[in-house]
Amino acid sequence: MLYQIRINYLMLNITMEQNCALCHATLSCQSEITTSKCWCFELPNIMPINSKQSDNPCLCKNCLAKKINKQITSLYLIKNLAQMIEIAKPYREKKDLVEHIDYSIENGLYVFSAWYHLKRGKCCSNGCRHCPYNKRE
Repeated sequence: MLYQIRINYLMLNITMEQNCALCHATLSCQSEITTSKCWCFELPNIMPINSKQSDNPCLCKNCLAKKINKQITSLYLIKNLAQMIEIAKPYREKKDLVEHIDYSIENGLYVFSAWYHLKRGKCCSNGCRHCPYNKRE
């Protein structure tokens, strides 16, 4: 019994070292461990499942964020504002901002994305460049 508890404790701290499928950077994946969640579970879960993915579909945070941003952009073209707000709503309470999803850095300045504004759920009336509320119905 004590032996099994020790094994379970050790399994909680195991991470799988892998390489990003796009840029080949080393990353730590915890998705195979049933008692823990991988860091990627914190990002918006809006990517379609691709049955043609390789045996190693994991991406580093930078590549996954860029890929999610492309998916958000494509959804933004086919969904109305109310639908996009509903998609973003589960992420409203997440305080940690993710580069390429919530913001980009342009000329050393942080520029909030339409996704960031959608998570707010309403316009802040500051005339933001990527405000989705003043451009859509």
